[in-house]
Amino acid sequence: MQKGNCHACHGWAGDGRKTDYQMPNGANLRESALTREIVVLTIKCGRPGRNMPAYDRLAYSGDGRCYGMSPADLKANPLPDPPATLQQREIELIADFLFAKVIKQGAMDRAKCIDYWGSEVDACRDLK
Repeated sequence: MQKGNCHACHGWAGDGRKTDYQMPNGANLRESALTREIVVLTIKCGRPGRNMPAYDRLAYSGDGRCYGMSPADLKANPLPDPPATLQQREIELIADFLFAKVIKQGAMDRAKCIDYWGSEVDACRDLK
């Protein structure tokens, strides 16, 4: 929940209501129609020309693993630096978490909030 700092852009609930207003606007993942494969690819490779960083430290090392792009291609489509890099197993775990708790789960409510955090926290108190 901390290493990738996803909540800074996507909000703690994954609804696009970011927690750091100096960060770019992230997508509302609760309404996403993306497949798990695309979510893994997006976390791994980022979104060139957008504000989504690549969390794979070798994403654009020249082997074409990300969208077939090379480091030279990123000059026209720069990526921000991630707060940390992630191993493939961490990326897979994040995707699993997102599909279990966020993606296609609808708007956040009190019950989902408690399930998300594992207990009632301040963030849940104002939800219906």
